Amino acid sequence: MDREEILTKGARACIEIAGHWKPPPAVNNKPIFDSDIPLPTHAEAIVAVIEKLTSAEYGVIKNLNEINAVGHRIVHGGPRFSNSVLIDDEVMSALEDCITLAPLHTPANLMGITACKAAIPGVPQVAVFDTAFHHTIPEYAYVYPIPYKYYVENNIRRYGFHGTSHRYVSAKTIEYLCGPAKGTKIITCHLGNGASLAAIEDGICIDTTMGVTPLEGLPMGTRSGSVDPALIEIISGLEGDLSIVKTMNILNKESGVYGVSGVSFDFRDVETAAGIKILTGSKIPGAPVNERASLALDIFNYQVAKHIGAYSAIMGGLDALVFTAGVGENSPYTRLGICQPLKGLGIIVDRVKNAFRGTDVLVDISGENSKVKVLVIPTNEELVIAWDTMAIVGH
Repeated sequence: MDREEILTKGARACIEIAGHWKPPPAVNNKPIFDSDIPLPTHAEAIVAVIEKLTSAEYGVIKNLNEINAVGHRIVHGGPRFSNSVLIDDEVMSALEDCITLAPLHTPANLMGITACKAAIPGVPQVAVFDTAFHHTIPEYAYVYPIPYKYYVENNIRRYGFHGTSHRYVSAKTIEYLCGPAKGTKIITCHLGNGASLAAIEDGICIDTTMGVTPLEGLPMGTRSGSVDPALIEIISGLEGDLSIVKTMNILNKESGVYGVSGVSFDFRDVETAAGIKILTGSKIPGAPVNERASLALDIFNYQVAKHIGAYSAIMGGLDALVFTAGVGENSPYTRLGICQPLKGLGIIVDRVKNAFRGTDVLVDISGENSKVKVLVIPTNEELVIAWDTMAIVGH
């Protein structure tokens, strides 16, 4: 393969619920498939994807022989996988061991791999781990201050997630800074319904906000982020002695921006409710303001800014601050709200340059006197998966 080209793209949503194929933008002048189809498990979803890839109306390949390899995004690699790997029986067994660390994600990942094996037998498959980029974090940053036996015996430690995204945008930042990775100090902000920060020094991750699961760290769309652990017991009692599972469901799916605002987990809806024009990030004169929506946004921006300040201090300075992912790339209000309290660190945003949603290229929104480059970079996790798959399979 001599070029990086998207032939098709898509997403299947509501697996195990209603089974809906979410239409992507049109690619390659092919019509968009948008329909409800039965997707009771990930196995049926994979079959549906392959069927559309090869169909006369929607397909971009003639037959399955044109598929030379399959790359899988695997959420949790546990302590073992610090790089992408070719999937074999030993890797599958190791992934099964990770189920306790990621019970919501790993079973689905395993089902996807098994379904691909059945649909296109003999085709190499590669696992690309969300946690791999963060394996360079030092021990004092990833070991929790709980009884040490849980780390030794059960692999309980900070792992971090969104690694493919942090890896991609940090590499693009180093390229933009026109120098080697050595000596660079970068903070990447992957802000979406799930959100995490990474501190990257000399091109290597030295800390990240998510933990053994994606619940730790920043408040997110529906996740609480880091809170007093005693809240689990307190909330359980307040709600009639809920089980651990139900209490954790509250922290994972009913909290964050949605829990505070009561409006939505979608930042666009919350900004609109707060009287903000989402295209520019400016206040709408005379618009009604939902105070809880405003508070939810303030909490999010404050927590992100606080972690940026901490990481800047740990690294002894900062060369670039990077925004990426759904909110980072599309919310001028969020970007400005995060950066405004950080002027003391030399972080200044140009309001005119910042007034946009979405981009296909790197955008420098640094203010004239900013000592730190403030960048918006569209992430491309799929490309990272393709890179690693190509490197391992060698086609």
